[in-house]
Order: sequence, then C-alpha cells, then structure tokens
Amino acid sequence: MIFTAENTLLIGSILLFVSIVVGKTGYRFGVPTLLLFLVVGMAFGSDGLGLQFHNAKEAQFIGMVALSIILFSGGMDTKFKEIKPILGPGIVLSTVGVLLTALFTGLFIWWLSGMSWTNIYLPITTSLLLASTMSSTDSASVFAILRSQKMNLKHNLRPMLELESGSNDPMAYMLTIVLIQFIQSAGMGVGAIAASFIIQFIVGAAAGYILGKLAIRMLNKLNIDNQALYPILLLAFVFFTFSITDLMKGNGYLAVYIAGMMVGNNKIMHRKEIYTFMDGLTWLFQIIMFLCLGLLVNPHEMLEVAAVALLIGIFMILIGRPLSVFLCLLPFRKITMKSRVFVSWVGLRGAVPIIFATYPVVAGVEGSNIIFNIALRFTIVSLVVQGTTISFVARILHLSEPLAKTGNDFGVELPEEIDSDLSDMTVTREMLEEADTLKDMNLPKGTLVMIVKRKDEFLIPNGTLKLHEGDKLLLISEKSKEESDSE
Repeated sequence: MIFTAENTLLIGSILLFVSIVVGKTGYRFGVPTLLLFLVVGMAFGSDGLGLQFHNAKEAQFIGMVALSIILFSGGMDTKFKEIKPILGPGIVLSTVGVLLTALFTGLFIWWLSGMSWTNIYLPITTSLLLASTMSSTDSASVFAILRSQKMNLKHNLRPMLELESGSNDPMAYMLTIVLIQFIQSAGMGVGAIAASFIIQFIVGAAAGYILGKLAIRMLNKLNIDNQALYPILLLAFVFFTFSITDLMKGNGYLAVYIAGMMVGNNKIMHRKEIYTFMDGLTWLFQIIMFLCLGLLVNPHEMLEVAAVALLIGIFMILIGRPLSVFLCLLPFRKITMKSRVFVSWVGLRGAVPIIFATYPVVAGVEGSNIIFNIALRFTIVSLVVQGTTISFVARILHLSEPLAKTGNDFGVELPEEIDSDLSDMTVTREMLEEADTLKDMNLPKGTLVMIVKRKDEFLIPNGTLKLHEGDKLLLISEKSKEESDSE
C-alpha cells in the first residue's frame, strides 16, 4: 500500500494506536519503548504488511523537526543547579567523548572492511562517516526505563548523563556534515574543518542564548487572552531558532538545546500548560520519527550487513565507548570507578544515529545504503543489549536508589507566580492520639490545610472536622527564603 492523501490519516491513526499499546506493554517489562515504535514501523513496512515509504529526504525532514522539539524539551528539563557540579565532565563527554568514540570506531570499521570475509569495503573517510553517525547517545530511553522501575541514580549520574546526551547530538551532527563535505569535495584542509567546527559552535551557542532570552521576554510580556496559544507561540519559536541559526551557518541543534535550557531555568508565564504541551508533543514526534524510520527500512537489506553491524556494535559497546569515557574522565578524580563503568555502559543509541545516517543517503555519498543499514542495525543492538540491562547494571554496581517522590497525591499544582509550596500528609494513628481535629493539630506556622481526602471523598476542611486514620491532607505553606532565592 502506498501513502495517499485519502488514506494517510487512517494509516497514521492505526500506527499511532498500535505503537502506544505496544509501548505500554514494553514499558511495563523494561523494554525501551522507542525500540518497539521502530519495530512497529518495520512490521508495517515493505517487508511486513506492505506500506511503501522510501523517501529518505522526507524521513530526514521529519527527523529534523522531531529532533528540534526533543532537544528543546530536553533543554527545558535540564536544571542549572543540577548540572553545575558535573558541568566539566558532561561537556567533555559530549564533545571530546563523541570525537574519540567516532575515531576509535571508525578505525575499527576501516580495519574490518579490509578483511576478506566481510562484505563491506569502506575507505577510511567513509568508515569515519559511519562511526560519526552512530557516535551520539540517547537519554530518553534510559530515563524512561529508570522511571518505569522507580529508580534513581547516585553521585549526580543522572544530570551528567542528561547533559551529555542532550548536548552531544550537535557534535555528532557536525562530524557527519563535515565528513560528507570532505568526501564530496575530494578533501578539505585542516583549517577549513577547524573553522567549520568553531563557527558552528560559537554561532549555535550564541544564538541559543540570545534567542532563549528573547523567548522568555516574549512569553512574559505578551498579553494573550487565550492561554492555549502560549505553547504554540513557543513551538514557533523553536522552529525559528533552529532555522535562523542554520541560515547563519551555526549549529541549529545546539541552539535549540541551549534555548530550551534558558526557558526551563527562568520564570515564564503558564509554565504548567507549556510543559504539558511540550511533553506530549515530544512523545508524538518520537513515535512519528521511529515509525517513519521503521517504514523506511527494508529488513532483508539489513540481513546482508547483520554480521558486520553486530561486530561493530560489540566493539562500540565494549571497547569504543568505554575507552573514550575513561580517557575523558581521567582529569575528574572525584568520579568513582563504578560511576565510570556505568557511564560507559549507558551509551544507549536512539533515533539520532538513524536520522544522521539519512544525510549521506540524501547527499548521494558512495556506500550510503550500507551506512544507513549498519546504523539502523547497530541502534537495534544497542537498544536491545543496553536498553534492557540498564537497571540491572545500576543495581549490581550499587548506584541505584528509590526515586524521590515529586508533586502531591491530589494532582494539584500552583502557578509559578504564587510564592508557595504544596505538599500532602497522611493522618496516622499516632497523630490522632494527640489531636483529632484540624484546630488542635500542631501544624507548622504559615501552613494551611486546603483539602481533606477520605478514600474517594473530598472534604472542605474546617477547624471542627473530625479526622480519621488514613485521611490525606493537602497543605499549602510559604516557601522558605532559601528556596525562593535558588529559583
């Protein structure tokens, strides 16, 4: 079946429904949901149920849009106060780490392609290009798995991995683009390559910072009667940031990530609505992106490079990634050996390698089909091997701890402008022995009870209300001066 204007909505709705149902099942068993979305796309594709989608350029465009949203949303979730202690190692891993991983893996691919028993014959530049497309990591799957199993990480590992995976895509993108240009121009000078990297980094970082500040000002100063338009306004700004940065020869992915960090770490109007919208949109585009990439794949072509892709995957997982991580973290002596081992293992690959692998295909680089099929195969290997063992490795290394409770059991949130905190408390038998009414309870000064939940019933509190064991109280209190200053 070929996509037409008449059947696109029908096919799309079925694919989305199936993906969500399958993803829910996989989430429960600790299987990366992104892998399942990819499998659904492959199952419905040309070698499955027969949906025909073979346009790499369209897949690249969808991936570019999706990645812009995902990186911006990831930036919004990255908090300055959390990444400050691990800023150094995070940045080194996302830049030098990507470069070393690409270098080590590229040399291995080149050595492997020279073997008589392999069916690939890639020159050194094409080998490095293949390695570059696969050099960035994906945090979305990692933390989805950890959250599904109610796990948190010790030693600031979570913010370090978030910073690395959120900020290493631009480096992998630049390596991919520069190597494509190098191959097609029959060689570039070292000076031209260095200049390209510097311009992309400086322009991308500056544009992200300036436009992020502008977005904050715009959200807070524009008085729009319809609150639903604020998230849409921000979405338009995300696309504007990426596009204008790219036009200025900067790195658009770096710009949207930094802009997201600026927005997420400053006070903005209607934060709850914006976060809810961006979270839903991120998941939607992740599903769409993996479905499209799955449809683009011909599994029978993957079988031709299965053995080679498996060897490359084993090398990158067991040698390439660990070697680059340990070299990058050598100056940071406070990071424990167990933490270094875990960071080495959590080099999980997601959609980005497959998206970047479409760039050589669109550019018409010789051997691009091999690059795409190996990148896809490696992503599947990474998601299966690393994605299903992350929580296990965290436990055996004693780096996991219970996930801290966030929010309250009432599902109530206050606008950011209100300088107060919400919390909940469960009434115990010991508390009732001291006082069984609200007026007699010894609550902290400045704390009020807003709602009392008794089983499925909600009660409006008053001083004479008799409390029962198991009642849940929704409390509102003033923020401490330290909390207010930190925000």
